[in-house]
Amino acid sequence: MLSKNDIKNIKSLEHKKFREEKGLFVAEGHKLVGDLSGKLECVLIAATQEWLTANRHFPSERIEAVTPDELHRISLLRTPQDVLAVFRIPVSDTTVAAAATNNLVLALDDIQDPGNLGTIVRIADWFGIKDIFCSKGTADIYNPKAVQATMGAIARVKVHYTDLSESLSKVDSGIPVYGTYLEGENIYNARLSDRGIIIMGNEGNGISREVGKNVTRKLHIPNWPTGAATSESLNVAIATAITCSEFRRRVSVNNNGIH
Repeated sequence: MLSKNDIKNIKSLEHKKFREEKGLFVAEGHKLVGDLSGKLECVLIAATQEWLTANRHFPSERIEAVTPDELHRISLLRTPQDVLAVFRIPVSDTTVAAAATNNLVLALDDIQDPGNLGTIVRIADWFGIKDIFCSKGTADIYNPKAVQATMGAIARVKVHYTDLSESLSKVDSGIPVYGTYLEGENIYNARLSDRGIIIMGNEGNGISREVGKNVTRKLHIPNWPTGAATSESLNVAIATAITCSEFRRRVSVNNNGIH
């Protein structure tokens, strides 16, 4: 049975301050909890008895059967589901320079919308990108909306927070640092690598000047037809999907990773 203090502690995890203090975050729903289970440390599962009966294999330090009404009281979603779990936030010490030496990684410069952030994590997962480095001004990936938007990808993609400009300045000169710009080279004609860093900028302002100083290759996703009146820009998650897709397409048609 959940105590009043339990309920208070779970509800507090809606706020970044308490997530950071406690080192915990909330995930809700069968698929999301299932994807995270066994990959991240679970400290509490609160679910209906029906769900617990059907899902006895989920490991957790503590398991509590609750009524739908109790789930409604602790849920951080508008529409509560049949299971809520509390996980420990994983600790990471990987650097941008280390991760990008032999792999393609993403760097996010002040992405503000939790939904966009969660979707980008899901995109990275789809395209086999295992590490995302975020500026300290980027939304918190453990925000409930961001967690839900990852659709479980947060179990497979590591999200790191860092002083992005400083971290990028330590990257070896031989590692390409790509940035998306309106005045960049057409991505479909550009030379792309199977390793390096792809920087995606803020929804309204793009890549900041400080972070942009580290960019060695500017890329642009052209509209169609060229020169036609069109929207000012693409949603950052959509732009990330197009960019990652083109990088992976090149690798698939050329085994050495360069086109």
